[in-house]
Amino acid sequence: MTDISAPSAPARGTVWEAFRAFLLLGLTSFGGPIAHLGYFRTAFVERRKWLEDDEFADLVALCQFLPGPASSQVGFAVGLRRAGIGGALAAFVGFTLPSAILMLAFAAGASWFSGSIGTGILTGLKIVAVAIIAQAVWGMARSLAPDRQRAAIAALSAVAVLLVLSPVTQPGVIVLGALAGWLFCRTGDDSAATSVRFGISRTAGIACLTAFVVLLVGSPIAARLTGIEELDLFAAFYRAGALVFGGGHVVLPLLQTGIVDTGWVTPEQFLAGYGGAQAVPGPLFTVAAHLGAVSTTGPGSVAGAAIALAGIFPPGFLLLLGVLPFWDALRDRVWARSMMRGANAAVVGVLAAALYQPVFTTAVSGPASLALALVCFIALVAWKVPPWVVVILGAVGGPLIALL
Repeated sequence: MTDISAPSAPARGTVWEAFRAFLLLGLTSFGGPIAHLGYFRTAFVERRKWLEDDEFADLVALCQFLPGPASSQVGFAVGLRRAGIGGALAAFVGFTLPSAILMLAFAAGASWFSGSIGTGILTGLKIVAVAIIAQAVWGMARSLAPDRQRAAIAALSAVAVLLVLSPVTQPGVIVLGALAGWLFCRTGDDSAATSVRFGISRTAGIACLTAFVVLLVGSPIAARLTGIEELDLFAAFYRAGALVFGGGHVVLPLLQTGIVDTGWVTPEQFLAGYGGAQAVPGPLFTVAAHLGAVSTTGPGSVAGAAIALAGIFPPGFLLLLGVLPFWDALRDRVWARSMMRGANAAVVGVLAAALYQPVFTTAVSGPASLALALVCFIALVAWKVPPWVVVILGAVGGPLIALL
């Protein structure tokens, strides 16, 4: 069996440490994938110092480019960096478990956030996401777009994302940002350049890429040959996780094709699951727990939810593990570091665009919500209040705004 973590893996922490850190984020990270990246940066770049800003941006750029749930892939990579493959799995479980449990309970008939108080809480949590992302954009812009060239790349990337509405726009602007970096950002202090090592051998990387392809092609064939419904359910969710670019909401059309159009889940159940996923913290991909639980194909309930989750998340992780060893070697090249400067500046632009649309336009509807967003932002940036405290502040402030 291939040892994924080579002896040179840069693990400096413990699996339990990674689990605790990501469990806290899994309980408090409201606002969707882009907001999650803001939470991650606050937790692991600013507070815990597990990564430098450019290292974090490198991971964001890579995960935005790969298919799969980008924020979960970044969390998986941070856990891998901190505590090896055990830390990566602990990060995934900690970040995913709270929302998966909530979505399973939602499928069982529970309902949350109903009525005026519940609506106000959701409004407050959306406003917190505005402050979290604004803090991330502010900090990353200062370190990753400090000169005219990179500031221009960031600004043009933001404009492109806002004007060109397509699932391929975000990875596309990152590629173009890398090209612009190669052309215009060749000067820099390369002696101070950092290089993140993940301790994944090329053999292990190739094994992960092979497993990705085998499962993508083989699981539907095996389901058809055997007639086992559990395999059919796994294959549908695996295909959605493997073919989605952009993550988050982009996975919904693929899921609809795989489980609604086939008659496994009704349109009403599908929309209810999507609505429930907006109300819980953690990754949007945990909507799979709800859909697997209510699916008429497969065992349903807890077992169906587990199969769906086991299908939708691993493709992105296998791809990430497959690419990382080659990514490690590539970034040592001078020209590659120039490209990463441009790509990192483009990431700032992508986050800035997301800050406006859909986060700001969805959450801020008037002077009162803008005031709460500013209070949360100042609390994070000037007062250095922990994000989970700001989440509570937003949850309390949202209903108060509804009363005004």
